Amino acid sequence: MQIERICVLGAGNMGHQIALSAALGGFKVKCSDVKQEVLQKAEQFADNYLKERVAKGKLSAEAAQTARENISFTADMKEAACDADLVIEAILENLELKRSIFAQLDEICPPHTILATNSSYIVSSKIADATKRPEKVCNMHFFNPVLVMKLVEVVNGPHTAEETAETVRAVAEKMGKIPVMLQKEIYGFLVNRIVSAIRTEALYLLDQGVASYQDIDTAVVNALGHPMGPFRLLDLVGIDLAYEIAMERYRLTGDPAYKPSPFLVEKLVKEEWGRKKGKGFYEYPEK
Repeated sequence: MQIERICVLGAGNMGHQIALSAALGGFKVKCSDVKQEVLQKAEQFADNYLKERVAKGKLSAEAAQTARENISFTADMKEAACDADLVIEAILENLELKRSIFAQLDEICPPHTILATNSSYIVSSKIADATKRPEKVCNMHFFNPVLVMKLVEVVNGPHTAEETAETVRAVAEKMGKIPVMLQKEIYGFLVNRIVSAIRTEALYLLDQGVASYQDIDTAVVNALGHPMGPFRLLDLVGIDLAYEIAMERYRLTGDPAYKPSPFLVEKLVKEEWGRKKGKGFYEYPEK
């Protein structure tokens, strides 16, 4: 099917970058969030980003103007989603909240609308039955920072129609992304399962006092060739998000092995959530 209008729910760090990527890809985009201050920051980011790309010669003034005209911001979810061909949900990693949102979207959106979740770990089969259109529900997982990272994971769940997955893959390509297709669901998909295994072991080594987080990062970068270590990556992704992901899996499984690391809990309580807060495992002075 032809996708022209996209709604992005959630204007946080992931949501507003997904929305801007879609606008740059030529789609008409409405970005929605319940918090007005988050929407204001998202709109300001879009303005600043496009101006900076033009100033650096990375984008023509005409292309920047077109992209800006393609994107709008609203706190009204119904207004944002009522005429969308595709909705990309980018809210908190909380299953019940996502199910509630998808049930509302099912009532708001036209019958043809595809409902995709940007969840980092939660498979869409846990959400699809909250709607009357499970065949039009799938995972479309972007990576942070969205405007830089090319990969998008498209998950073809047991309920997902082949046309749905193929349409979402085509949308990702038009946004300038490199989609990979998962032919079956698995918790955490491809990349995050690999990254999670490294992060879990790194946090275990830190919790046990084997080495400092700086030395663990240094080892991973200089021995494994990663562009950044697991703790620097945690700061980039958001320690609050990593905590929520760990807690969600613990809630789902009841397995204490998935409880968040004591270091993550400490950082969460101190609101040292990484780059967005100016401090996580490392400090990030304001420019």
